[in-house]
Amino acid sequence: MNNSNYLTAYVNHFVETVKQSGVKDVVICPGSRSTPLAYGFAKSEGFEFYRQIDERSAAFFALGIAKAKKSPVVLLCTSGTAAANFFPAIVEAYYARIPLLVITADRPHELREVGAPQAIDQIHLFGKHVKWTVDFPIPEADEESLPFIERHIQRAITTSKAFPMGPVHINVPFREPLLINMEQQQPLTQISQSEVGQLVPSQQFISWYKEQLQKEDKGLFIVGDSLPTTEGFWEFARTVQWPVLADPLSNLRSSVPEDCLHLCIDQYDALLKDNSFKKYAAPNIVIRFGAQPVSKPLTQFLKACKPNVFIAVDESSVFRDSLHIVTQHVQVGAATLWNPIEEKQASTYLKDWSKANDIATKHVQAYLETEEDEGALAATLFEVLSDGDFLFASSSMPIRDVDTFYNKTTKDIQIYANRGTNGIDGVVSTALGVYAATKRPGYLLIGDLAFLHDVNGLIVSRFQKTDLTVVVMNNDGGGIFSYLPQSTETNYFEHLFGTPTGLKFSHIAAMYDAQYDAVHTKEDFHKVLSEQKRKDIRIIEVFTNRQVNTETHRKLWTAISKELDSVWN
Repeated sequence: MNNSNYLTAYVNHFVETVKQSGVKDVVICPGSRSTPLAYGFAKSEGFEFYRQIDERSAAFFALGIAKAKKSPVVLLCTSGTAAANFFPAIVEAYYARIPLLVITADRPHELREVGAPQAIDQIHLFGKHVKWTVDFPIPEADEESLPFIERHIQRAITTSKAFPMGPVHINVPFREPLLINMEQQQPLTQISQSEVGQLVPSQQFISWYKEQLQKEDKGLFIVGDSLPTTEGFWEFARTVQWPVLADPLSNLRSSVPEDCLHLCIDQYDALLKDNSFKKYAAPNIVIRFGAQPVSKPLTQFLKACKPNVFIAVDESSVFRDSLHIVTQHVQVGAATLWNPIEEKQASTYLKDWSKANDIATKHVQAYLETEEDEGALAATLFEVLSDGDFLFASSSMPIRDVDTFYNKTTKDIQIYANRGTNGIDGVVSTALGVYAATKRPGYLLIGDLAFLHDVNGLIVSRFQKTDLTVVVMNNDGGGIFSYLPQSTETNYFEHLFGTPTGLKFSHIAAMYDAQYDAVHTKEDFHKVLSEQKRKDIRIIEVFTNRQVNTETHRKLWTAISKELDSVWN
Protein backbone atom coordinates (compact mmCIF):
# COMPACT_ATOMS: atom_id res chain seq x y z
CA MET A 1 0.00 0.00 0.00
CA ASN A 2 1.16 3.55 -0.71
CA ASN A 3 0.63 6.58 1.52
CA SER A 4 -2.65 7.47 -0.21
CA ASN A 5 -4.00 4.00 0.51
CA TYR A 6 -2.96 4.18 4.18
CA LEU A 7 -4.63 7.58 4.53
CA THR A 8 -7.79 6.42 2.76
CA ALA A 9 -8.12 3.25 4.83
CA TYR A 10 -7.58 5.28 8.01
CA VAL A 11 -10.21 7.89 7.10
CA ASN A 12 -12.74 5.34 5.84
CA HIS A 13 -12.41 3.32 9.05
CA PHE A 14 -12.70 6.51 11.12
CA VAL A 15 -15.91 7.58 9.36
CA GLU A 16 -17.43 4.09 9.36
CA THR A 17 -16.83 3.74 13.11
CA VAL A 18 -18.55 7.07 13.76
CA LYS A 19 -21.51 5.97 11.63
CA GLN A 20 -21.88 2.54 13.23
CA SER A 21 -21.70 4.16 16.67
CA GLY A 22 -24.99 5.89 15.85
CA VAL A 23 -23.87 9.45 15.12
CA LYS A 24 -25.98 10.92 12.30
CA ASP A 25 -25.16 14.64 12.09
CA VAL A 26 -21.93 16.19 10.82
CA VAL A 27 -21.09 19.92 10.81
CA ILE A 28 -18.01 20.74 8.73
CA CYS A 29 -16.01 23.94 8.33
CA PRO A 30 -13.80 24.29 5.22
CA GLY A 31 -10.03 24.11 5.67
CA SER A 32 -7.01 22.43 4.16
CA ARG A 33 -5.68 20.17 6.93
CA SER A 34 -9.11 18.60 7.57
CA THR A 35 -9.50 17.68 3.86
CA PRO A 36 -9.22 13.89 4.35
CA LEU A 37 -12.00 13.72 6.94
CA ALA A 38 -14.17 16.31 5.16
CA TYR A 39 -14.12 14.20 2.00
CA GLY A 40 -14.52 11.02 4.01
CA PHE A 41 -17.71 12.21 5.69
CA ALA A 42 -19.01 13.81 2.47
CA LYS A 43 -18.78 10.62 0.41
CA SER A 44 -20.23 8.38 3.09
CA GLU A 45 -23.98 7.80 2.91
CA GLY A 46 -26.11 7.92 6.02
CA PHE A 47 -25.09 11.28 7.51
CA GLU A 48 -26.95 14.58 7.72
CA PHE A 49 -24.28 16.90 6.37
CA TYR A 50 -24.07 20.62 7.21
CA ARG A 51 -21.59 23.34 6.21
CA GLN A 52 -20.69 26.57 7.95
CA ILE A 53 -17.65 28.69 7.08
CA ASP A 54 -17.41 30.49 10.44
CA GLU A 55 -16.06 28.06 13.06
CA ARG A 56 -17.50 29.98 16.02
CA SER A 57 -20.97 29.93 14.52
CA ALA A 58 -20.54 26.35 13.28
CA ALA A 59 -19.86 25.14 16.80
CA PHE A 60 -23.03 26.77 18.13
CA PHE A 61 -24.97 25.39 15.15
CA ALA A 62 -23.79 21.89 16.07
CA LEU A 63 -24.69 22.66 19.68
CA GLY A 64 -28.26 23.46 18.61
CA ILE A 65 -28.62 20.16 16.76
CA ALA A 66 -27.24 18.20 19.71
CA LYS A 67 -29.38 20.16 22.17
CA ALA A 68 -32.57 19.29 20.30
CA LYS A 69 -31.68 15.66 19.54
CA LYS A 70 -29.87 14.93 22.84
CA SER A 71 -27.40 13.00 20.71
CA PRO A 72 -23.74 13.57 19.72
CA VAL A 73 -22.96 15.68 16.65
CA VAL A 74 -19.66 15.68 14.75
CA LEU A 75 -17.98 19.11 14.57
CA LEU A 76 -14.94 19.20 12.26
CA CYS A 77 -12.41 21.92 11.47
CA THR A 78 -8.87 22.47 10.24
CA SER A 79 -5.87 23.27 12.42
CA GLY A 80 -4.85 26.52 14.12
CA THR A 81 -7.17 29.25 15.33
CA ALA A 82 -10.07 27.55 13.54
CA ALA A 83 -10.10 25.08 16.43
CA ALA A 84 -9.81 27.88 18.99
CA ASN A 85 -12.98 29.45 17.60
CA PHE A 86 -14.90 26.36 18.72
CA PHE A 87 -14.14 27.18 22.35
CA PRO A 88 -17.18 29.33 23.36
CA ALA A 89 -19.66 26.71 22.17
CA ILE A 90 -17.65 23.90 23.77
CA VAL A 91 -17.75 25.73 27.11
CA GLU A 92 -21.54 26.11 26.74
CA ALA A 93 -21.89 22.45 25.78
CA TYR A 94 -19.84 21.34 28.80
CA TYR A 95 -21.94 23.22 31.34
CA ALA A 96 -25.25 22.62 29.56
CA ARG A 97 -24.41 18.90 29.24
CA ILE A 98 -24.72 18.74 25.46
CA PRO A 99 -22.90 15.89 23.64
CA LEU A 100 -20.49 16.99 20.89
CA LEU A 101 -17.83 14.98 19.05
CA VAL A 102 -15.29 17.73 18.36
CA ILE A 103 -12.69 16.72 15.74
CA THR A 104 -9.78 19.04 15.03
CA ALA A 105 -7.31 18.30 12.23
CA ASP A 106 -3.70 19.05 13.12
CA ARG A 107 -0.19 19.34 11.72
CA PRO A 108 1.91 16.16 12.05
CA HIS A 109 4.16 15.88 15.07
CA GLU A 110 7.29 17.03 13.22
CA LEU A 111 5.60 20.38 12.36
CA ARG A 112 4.56 21.21 15.91
CA GLU A 113 6.42 23.89 17.87
CA VAL A 114 8.84 24.62 14.99
CA GLY A 115 7.23 27.73 13.51
CA ALA A 116 5.13 25.94 10.87
CA PRO A 117 2.16 27.98 9.60
CA GLN A 118 -1.30 27.43 11.03
CA ALA A 119 0.13 25.27 13.79
CA ILE A 120 -0.75 25.83 17.43
CA ASP A 121 -0.62 23.55 20.46
CA GLN A 122 -3.91 21.65 20.10
CA ILE A 123 -3.22 18.99 22.71
CA HIS A 124 -5.68 19.59 25.55
CA LEU A 125 -6.71 22.77 23.71
CA PHE A 126 -10.08 22.88 25.46
CA GLY A 127 -8.71 22.05 28.89
CA LYS A 128 -11.25 20.89 31.46
CA HIS A 129 -14.17 22.00 29.29
CA VAL A 130 -14.30 18.66 27.50
CA LYS A 131 -14.99 15.35 29.21
CA TRP A 132 -12.16 13.57 27.43
CA THR A 133 -9.52 14.31 24.81
CA VAL A 134 -7.20 12.17 22.70
CA ASP A 135 -4.45 12.83 20.16
CA PHE A 136 -4.72 10.30 17.32
CA PRO A 137 -1.76 8.68 15.52
CA ILE A 138 -0.63 9.65 12.03
CA PRO A 139 -2.11 7.43 9.28
CA GLU A 140 0.60 4.90 8.47
CA ALA A 141 1.26 1.23 7.74
CA ASP A 142 0.72 -0.01 11.29
CA GLU A 143 -1.73 -2.85 11.80
CA GLU A 144 -2.59 -1.49 15.26
CA SER A 145 -3.72 1.93 13.95
CA LEU A 146 -7.20 0.97 12.77
CA PRO A 147 -8.19 -0.95 15.94
CA PHE A 148 -6.83 1.98 17.97
CA ILE A 149 -8.96 4.60 16.23
CA GLU A 150 -12.03 2.33 16.33
CA ARG A 151 -11.80 1.81 20.09
CA HIS A 152 -11.00 5.43 20.85
CA ILE A 153 -13.85 6.78 18.69
CA GLN A 154 -16.21 4.44 20.52
CA ARG A 155 -14.83 5.60 23.85
CA ALA A 156 -15.23 9.24 22.83
CA ILE A 157 -18.83 8.82 21.71
CA THR A 158 -19.78 6.75 24.75
CA THR A 159 -18.15 9.31 27.03
CA SER A 160 -20.09 12.14 25.38
CA LYS A 161 -23.38 10.29 25.98
CA ALA A 162 -22.65 9.12 29.53
CA PHE A 163 -24.13 11.33 32.27
CA PRO A 164 -23.38 14.11 32.54
CA MET A 165 -23.37 14.31 28.76
CA GLY A 166 -20.91 16.72 27.20
CA PRO A 167 -18.28 17.44 24.54
CA VAL A 168 -15.25 15.27 23.79
CA HIS A 169 -12.23 16.16 21.64
CA ILE A 170 -10.35 14.08 19.06
CA ASN A 171 -7.23 15.70 17.59
CA VAL A 172 -6.16 14.11 14.28
CA PRO A 173 -2.78 14.90 12.66
CA PHE A 174 -2.32 14.51 8.90
CA ARG A 175 0.75 14.69 6.67
CA GLU A 176 0.56 15.94 3.13
CA PRO A 177 -0.59 14.93 0.58
CA LEU A 178 -4.12 15.22 2.00
CA LEU A 179 -6.24 13.71 -0.78
CA ILE A 180 -7.88 10.35 -0.22
CA ASN A 181 -8.93 7.88 -2.91
CA MET A 182 -12.60 8.72 -3.36
CA GLU A 183 -13.28 5.33 -5.01
CA GLN A 184 -11.65 3.21 -2.31
CA GLN A 185 -14.35 1.87 0.00
CA GLN A 186 -14.13 0.67 3.57
CA PRO A 187 -15.25 -2.94 4.04
CA LEU A 188 -18.43 -2.91 6.15
CA THR A 189 -17.06 -4.68 9.18
CA GLN A 190 -19.28 -4.73 12.25
CA ILE A 191 -17.62 -2.87 15.09
CA SER A 192 -18.16 -3.81 18.72
CA GLN A 193 -20.91 -1.85 20.43
CA SER A 194 -20.93 0.25 23.58
CA GLU A 195 -24.07 0.99 25.59
CA VAL A 196 -24.78 3.64 28.23
CA GLY A 197 -26.85 2.12 31.02
CA GLN A 198 -29.65 3.73 33.02
CA LEU A 199 -29.29 4.63 36.69
CA VAL A 200 -32.16 3.48 38.89
CA PRO A 201 -32.95 4.15 42.59
CA SER A 202 -32.71 1.55 45.31
CA GLN A 203 -35.87 -0.01 46.70
CA GLN A 204 -35.01 1.44 50.11
CA PHE A 205 -34.96 4.96 48.69
CA ILE A 206 -38.18 4.40 46.71
CA SER A 207 -40.02 3.32 49.87
CA TRP A 208 -38.86 6.42 51.80
CA TYR A 209 -39.53 8.67 48.81
CA LYS A 210 -43.11 7.46 48.30
CA GLU A 211 -43.78 7.89 51.99
CA GLN A 212 -42.73 11.55 51.77
CA LEU A 213 -44.95 12.11 48.73
CA GLN A 214 -47.93 10.46 50.38
CA LYS A 215 -47.80 12.15 53.79
CA GLU A 216 -46.60 15.67 52.94
CA ASP A 217 -48.91 18.35 51.54
CA LYS A 218 -46.55 21.34 51.73
CA GLY A 219 -44.30 20.11 48.98
CA LEU A 220 -43.05 21.64 45.72
CA PHE A 221 -41.89 20.10 42.50
CA ILE A 222 -39.35 22.30 40.72
CA VAL A 223 -38.49 21.31 37.18
CA GLY A 224 -35.63 22.89 35.25
CA ASP A 225 -33.79 22.46 31.98
CA SER A 226 -31.87 19.44 30.63
CA LEU A 227 -34.26 16.56 31.36
CA PRO A 228 -33.83 13.71 28.85
CA THR A 229 -37.63 13.34 28.73
CA THR A 230 -40.77 14.74 30.35
CA GLU A 231 -43.01 11.87 29.27
CA GLY A 232 -44.99 10.56 32.22
CA PHE A 233 -44.36 13.52 34.51
CA TRP A 234 -47.90 14.94 34.57
CA GLU A 235 -49.45 11.53 35.23
CA PHE A 236 -47.18 11.30 38.26
CA ALA A 237 -47.76 14.90 39.46
CA ARG A 238 -51.53 14.43 39.20
CA THR A 239 -51.42 11.78 41.94
CA VAL A 240 -49.20 13.78 44.30
CA GLN A 241 -51.10 17.11 43.95
CA TRP A 242 -48.18 19.40 44.68
CA PRO A 243 -47.58 22.73 42.93
CA VAL A 244 -45.22 22.35 39.96
CA LEU A 245 -42.90 25.32 39.44
CA ALA A 246 -42.04 24.70 35.80
CA ASP A 247 -39.14 26.61 34.30
CA PRO A 248 -40.00 27.45 30.67
CA LEU A 249 -36.97 25.42 29.54
CA SER A 250 -38.41 22.32 31.20
CA ASN A 251 -41.02 22.39 28.41
CA LEU A 252 -43.64 21.49 31.01
CA ARG A 253 -45.51 24.75 30.42
CA SER A 254 -46.43 23.36 27.01
CA SER A 255 -48.63 20.35 26.24
CA VAL A 256 -50.10 20.56 29.75
CA PRO A 257 -53.07 18.18 30.18
CA GLU A 258 -56.30 20.04 30.96
CA ASP A 259 -56.67 18.30 34.32
CA CYS A 260 -53.14 19.38 35.36
CA LEU A 261 -53.33 23.07 34.52
CA HIS A 262 -54.06 23.90 38.17
CA LEU A 263 -50.82 22.16 39.18
CA CYS A 264 -48.63 24.15 36.79
CA ILE A 265 -47.42 27.37 38.43
CA ASP A 266 -46.07 29.62 35.68
CA GLN A 267 -46.03 32.97 37.56
CA TYR A 268 -43.75 31.94 40.43
CA ASP A 269 -41.10 34.49 39.41
CA ALA A 270 -43.55 37.34 40.04
CA LEU A 271 -45.14 35.69 43.10
CA LEU A 272 -41.82 35.23 44.85
CA LYS A 273 -40.99 38.92 44.62
CA ASP A 274 -43.65 39.46 47.30
CA ASN A 275 -42.55 39.05 50.92
CA SER A 276 -46.02 38.22 52.29
CA PHE A 277 -46.62 35.35 49.91
CA LYS A 278 -43.07 34.06 50.33
CA LYS A 279 -43.60 33.65 54.09
CA TYR A 280 -46.76 31.66 53.51
CA ALA A 281 -45.43 29.60 50.60
CA ALA A 282 -42.34 28.15 52.33
CA PRO A 283 -42.43 24.38 51.69
CA ASN A 284 -41.43 21.53 53.98
CA ILE A 285 -40.07 19.51 51.08
CA VAL A 286 -38.78 20.33 47.60
CA ILE A 287 -37.98 17.86 44.83
CA ARG A 288 -36.05 19.35 41.93
CA PHE A 289 -35.68 17.59 38.61
CA GLY A 290 -33.10 19.03 36.21
CA ALA A 291 -31.09 22.22 36.49
CA GLN A 292 -31.79 25.18 38.77
CA PRO A 293 -34.42 27.35 37.00
CA VAL A 294 -33.74 30.79 35.49
CA SER A 295 -35.68 32.75 38.11
CA LYS A 296 -33.59 34.73 40.62
CA PRO A 297 -36.56 35.31 42.99
CA LEU A 298 -37.04 31.53 43.17
CA THR A 299 -33.36 31.08 43.98
CA GLN A 300 -33.53 33.68 46.75
CA PHE A 301 -36.76 32.14 48.11
CA LEU A 302 -35.23 28.67 48.37
CA LYS A 303 -32.07 29.98 49.98
CA ALA A 304 -34.08 31.88 52.58
CA CYS A 305 -36.55 29.16 53.53
CA LYS A 306 -34.14 26.18 53.43
CA PRO A 307 -36.70 23.33 53.29
CA ASN A 308 -36.26 20.47 55.74
CA VAL A 309 -35.96 18.08 52.82
CA PHE A 310 -34.56 19.15 49.45
CA ILE A 311 -34.05 16.32 46.97
CA ALA A 312 -32.05 17.08 43.84
CA VAL A 313 -32.59 14.41 41.19
CA ASP A 314 -29.75 14.34 38.70
CA GLU A 315 -28.36 11.75 36.28
CA SER A 316 -24.88 13.00 37.13
CA SER A 317 -22.80 12.74 40.27
CA VAL A 318 -21.91 16.42 39.83
CA PHE A 319 -23.75 18.38 42.53
CA ARG A 320 -25.79 21.26 41.12
CA ASP A 321 -26.36 22.97 44.46
CA SER A 322 -25.04 26.52 44.31
CA LEU A 323 -27.30 27.42 47.27
CA HIS A 324 -25.92 24.65 49.52
CA ILE A 325 -29.39 23.59 50.62
CA VAL A 326 -29.79 20.13 49.02
CA THR A 327 -30.28 17.44 51.66
CA GLN A 328 -30.38 14.44 49.30
CA HIS A 329 -28.62 14.25 45.93
CA VAL A 330 -30.06 11.28 44.04
CA GLN A 331 -28.11 10.14 41.01
CA VAL A 332 -30.80 8.48 38.88
CA GLY A 333 -32.75 9.16 35.73
CA ALA A 334 -35.50 11.64 36.60
CA ALA A 335 -38.23 9.49 35.03
CA THR A 336 -37.37 6.59 37.34
CA LEU A 337 -38.87 8.64 40.18
CA TRP A 338 -42.12 9.49 38.41
CA ASN A 339 -43.89 6.71 40.24
CA PRO A 340 -47.59 7.42 40.74
CA ILE A 341 -48.83 6.99 44.28
CA GLU A 342 -52.34 6.62 45.68
CA GLU A 343 -53.98 9.77 44.35
CA LYS A 344 -54.33 12.56 46.91
CA GLN A 345 -56.80 15.40 47.20
CA ALA A 346 -55.76 18.97 46.42
CA SER A 347 -54.46 20.53 49.63
CA THR A 348 -54.98 24.08 50.90
CA TYR A 349 -51.32 24.69 50.11
CA LEU A 350 -51.83 23.77 46.44
CA LYS A 351 -55.07 25.75 46.22
CA ASP A 352 -53.35 28.86 47.58
CA TRP A 353 -50.45 28.57 45.15
CA SER A 354 -52.98 28.19 42.35
CA LYS A 355 -54.98 31.18 43.63
CA ALA A 356 -51.85 33.33 43.79
CA ASN A 357 -50.92 32.21 40.29
CA ASP A 358 -54.36 33.30 39.05
CA ILE A 359 -53.90 36.72 40.69
CA ALA A 360 -50.56 37.22 38.98
CA THR A 361 -51.95 35.99 35.65
CA LYS A 362 -54.81 38.48 35.90
CA HIS A 363 -52.39 41.37 36.36
CA VAL A 364 -50.17 40.13 33.54
CA GLN A 365 -53.14 39.99 31.20
CA ALA A 366 -54.17 43.53 32.15
CA TYR A 367 -50.59 44.65 31.63
CA LEU A 368 -50.49 43.11 28.17
CA GLU A 369 -53.61 44.98 27.17
CA THR A 370 -52.29 48.39 28.17
CA GLU A 371 -48.49 48.36 27.85
CA GLU A 372 -46.26 48.49 24.78
CA ASP A 373 -42.90 47.53 26.32
CA GLU A 374 -40.71 44.53 25.57
CA GLY A 375 -42.65 42.25 27.91
CA ALA A 376 -45.95 43.03 26.21
CA LEU A 377 -44.35 42.66 22.80
CA ALA A 378 -42.76 39.33 23.76
CA ALA A 379 -46.15 38.09 24.99
CA THR A 380 -47.65 39.12 21.63
CA LEU A 381 -45.14 36.76 20.01
CA PHE A 382 -45.98 33.94 22.41
CA GLU A 383 -49.68 34.26 21.64
CA VAL A 384 -49.18 33.58 17.92
CA LEU A 385 -47.04 30.47 18.40
CA SER A 386 -48.75 27.39 17.01
CA ASP A 387 -48.73 23.68 17.69
CA GLY A 388 -45.44 22.30 16.42
CA ASP A 389 -43.43 25.54 16.62
CA PHE A 390 -40.29 26.08 18.65
CA LEU A 391 -39.10 29.21 20.44
CA PHE A 392 -35.45 29.98 21.13
CA ALA A 393 -34.77 32.69 23.70
CA SER A 394 -31.51 34.57 24.09
CA SER A 395 -30.04 35.12 27.54
CA SER A 396 -30.48 38.43 29.41
CA MET A 397 -33.97 39.96 29.03
CA PRO A 398 -35.52 37.56 26.44
CA ILE A 399 -35.34 34.47 28.65
CA ARG A 400 -36.65 36.48 31.61
CA ASP A 401 -39.57 37.75 29.55
CA VAL A 402 -40.26 34.14 28.59
CA ASP A 403 -40.23 33.22 32.28
CA THR A 404 -42.72 36.01 33.08
CA PHE A 405 -44.98 36.09 30.04
CA TYR A 406 -44.97 32.61 28.51
CA ASN A 407 -48.08 31.10 30.05
CA LYS A 408 -48.93 27.42 30.40
CA THR A 409 -50.71 25.99 27.39
CA THR A 410 -52.00 22.75 25.97
CA LYS A 411 -50.21 23.55 22.69
CA ASP A 412 -47.06 21.62 21.74
CA ILE A 413 -44.36 24.32 21.68
CA GLN A 414 -40.74 23.52 22.47
CA ILE A 415 -38.61 26.20 24.18
CA TYR A 416 -34.82 26.34 24.11
CA ALA A 417 -32.04 28.63 25.36
CA ASN A 418 -28.32 28.48 26.08
CA ARG A 419 -28.22 28.45 29.88
CA GLY A 420 -25.07 26.42 30.49
CA THR A 421 -23.11 29.64 30.95
CA ASN A 422 -25.92 32.12 30.17
CA GLY A 423 -23.93 33.83 27.40
CA ILE A 424 -25.33 35.90 24.53
CA ASP A 425 -22.85 34.62 21.93
CA GLY A 426 -23.82 32.06 19.30
CA VAL A 427 -27.56 32.42 19.87
CA VAL A 428 -28.54 32.80 16.19
CA SER A 429 -26.50 29.74 15.21
CA THR A 430 -27.88 27.59 18.04
CA ALA A 431 -31.44 28.45 17.01
CA LEU A 432 -30.66 27.52 13.41
CA GLY A 433 -29.20 24.25 14.67
CA VAL A 434 -32.40 23.49 16.57
CA TYR A 435 -34.36 23.96 13.35
CA ALA A 436 -31.97 21.63 11.50
CA ALA A 437 -32.63 18.95 14.13
CA THR A 438 -36.37 19.35 14.58
CA LYS A 439 -37.63 20.81 11.27
CA ARG A 440 -40.20 22.69 13.37
CA PRO A 441 -40.97 26.27 12.30
CA GLY A 442 -38.82 28.38 14.60
CA TYR A 443 -38.89 31.76 16.34
CA LEU A 444 -35.85 33.40 17.90
CA LEU A 445 -36.38 36.12 20.52
CA ILE A 446 -33.13 38.07 20.84
CA GLY A 447 -31.80 41.50 21.83
CA ASP A 448 -29.84 43.79 19.54
CA LEU A 449 -26.46 43.15 21.21
CA ALA A 450 -26.86 39.37 21.15
CA PHE A 451 -27.89 39.55 17.50
CA LEU A 452 -24.74 41.53 16.70
CA HIS A 453 -22.67 38.84 18.46
CA ASP A 454 -23.74 36.19 15.94
CA VAL A 455 -24.90 37.85 12.72
CA ASN A 456 -22.40 35.54 10.97
CA GLY A 457 -24.61 32.63 12.00
CA LEU A 458 -27.03 33.55 9.23
CA ILE A 459 -24.46 32.38 6.67
CA VAL A 460 -25.67 28.82 7.23
CA SER A 461 -28.97 29.76 5.56
CA ARG A 462 -27.03 30.09 2.27
CA PHE A 463 -26.10 26.40 2.38
CA GLN A 464 -29.20 24.59 3.64
CA LYS A 465 -32.91 25.01 4.04
CA THR A 466 -34.12 26.71 7.19
CA ASP A 467 -37.29 28.25 8.62
CA LEU A 468 -36.63 30.86 11.29
CA THR A 469 -38.28 34.12 12.30
CA VAL A 470 -35.82 36.33 14.19
CA VAL A 471 -37.47 38.89 16.48
CA VAL A 472 -34.82 41.45 17.44
CA MET A 473 -35.81 43.59 20.42
CA ASN A 474 -33.75 46.68 19.60
CA ASN A 475 -33.51 48.84 22.72
CA ASP A 476 -30.13 50.15 21.58
CA GLY A 477 -27.96 48.48 24.18
CA GLY A 478 -27.85 46.09 27.12
CA GLY A 479 -31.35 46.17 28.57
CA ILE A 480 -30.70 43.70 31.40
CA PHE A 481 -28.26 46.08 33.09
CA SER A 482 -31.02 48.64 33.68
CA TYR A 483 -32.44 46.28 36.33
CA LEU A 484 -29.13 45.96 38.20
CA PRO A 485 -27.55 48.19 40.88
CA GLN A 486 -24.91 49.57 38.49
CA SER A 487 -27.65 51.49 36.66
CA THR A 488 -27.76 53.98 39.56
CA GLU A 489 -24.32 55.33 38.60
CA THR A 490 -25.59 57.69 35.94
CA ASN A 491 -22.25 59.25 34.99
CA TYR A 492 -20.74 56.08 33.51
CA PHE A 493 -23.62 53.62 33.14
CA GLU A 494 -24.41 54.23 29.46
CA HIS A 495 -20.77 54.23 28.45
CA LEU A 496 -19.85 51.00 30.27
CA PHE A 497 -23.09 48.99 30.43
CA GLY A 498 -25.82 50.54 28.29
CA THR A 499 -23.40 50.55 25.31
CA PRO A 500 -25.76 52.05 22.72
CA THR A 501 -24.64 51.36 19.13
CA GLY A 502 -27.31 53.22 17.14
CA LEU A 503 -27.39 50.31 14.69
CA LYS A 504 -30.40 49.05 12.77
CA PHE A 505 -30.61 45.78 10.92
CA SER A 506 -32.37 46.37 7.61
CA HIS A 507 -29.06 46.15 5.73
CA ILE A 508 -28.22 42.85 7.44
CA ALA A 509 -31.56 41.48 6.25
CA ALA A 510 -30.86 42.67 2.70
CA MET A 511 -27.40 41.07 2.70
CA TYR A 512 -28.87 37.66 3.58
CA ASP A 513 -31.97 38.11 1.39
CA ALA A 514 -34.16 37.87 4.47
CA GLN A 515 -37.72 39.10 4.79
CA TYR A 516 -37.61 42.26 6.92
CA ASP A 517 -40.03 44.41 8.89
CA ALA A 518 -39.46 47.31 11.27
CA VAL A 519 -42.01 47.55 14.08
CA HIS A 520 -42.67 50.34 16.58
CA THR A 521 -46.06 49.39 18.12
CA LYS A 522 -47.70 46.28 19.52
CA GLU A 523 -50.50 46.55 16.96
CA ASP A 524 -48.03 46.63 14.07
CA PHE A 525 -46.09 43.72 15.58
CA HIS A 526 -49.20 41.58 15.76
CA LYS A 527 -50.05 42.49 12.19
CA VAL A 528 -46.57 41.58 10.92
CA LEU A 529 -46.60 38.27 12.79
CA SER A 530 -49.92 37.36 11.19
CA GLU A 531 -48.58 37.95 7.68
CA GLN A 532 -47.32 35.06 5.59
CA LYS A 533 -43.65 34.21 5.86
CA ARG A 534 -42.19 34.43 2.36
CA LYS A 535 -38.51 33.58 2.86
CA ASP A 536 -36.43 31.09 4.84
CA ILE A 537 -35.23 33.82 7.19
CA ARG A 538 -37.51 36.58 8.45
CA ILE A 539 -36.16 39.40 10.61
CA ILE A 540 -38.61 41.52 12.58
CA GLU A 541 -36.86 44.43 14.24
CA VAL A 542 -38.92 45.75 17.16
CA PHE A 543 -37.83 49.13 18.49
CA THR A 544 -38.23 49.58 22.25
CA ASN A 545 -37.04 51.84 25.05
CA ARG A 546 -34.87 50.50 27.89
CA GLN A 547 -36.06 53.00 30.49
CA VAL A 548 -39.73 52.40 29.71
CA ASN A 549 -39.16 48.63 29.89
CA THR A 550 -37.67 48.90 33.36
CA GLU A 551 -40.43 51.15 34.65
CA THR A 552 -43.32 49.07 33.29
CA HIS A 553 -41.90 45.76 34.50
CA ARG A 554 -41.52 47.15 38.01
CA LYS A 555 -45.02 48.61 37.83
CA LEU A 556 -46.38 45.14 37.04
CA TRP A 557 -44.53 43.50 39.93
CA THR A 558 -45.77 46.21 42.31
CA ALA A 559 -49.39 45.66 41.26
CA ILE A 560 -49.11 41.90 41.78
CA SER A 561 -47.48 42.33 45.19
CA LYS A 562 -50.13 44.80 46.32
CA GLU A 563 -52.94 42.30 45.75
CA LEU A 564 -50.95 39.41 47.20
CA ASP A 565 -50.32 41.48 50.33
CA SER A 566 -54.04 42.09 50.70
CA VAL A 567 -54.66 38.34 50.75
CA TRP A 568 -51.65 36.94 52.64
CA ASN A 569 -50.47 39.75 54.89
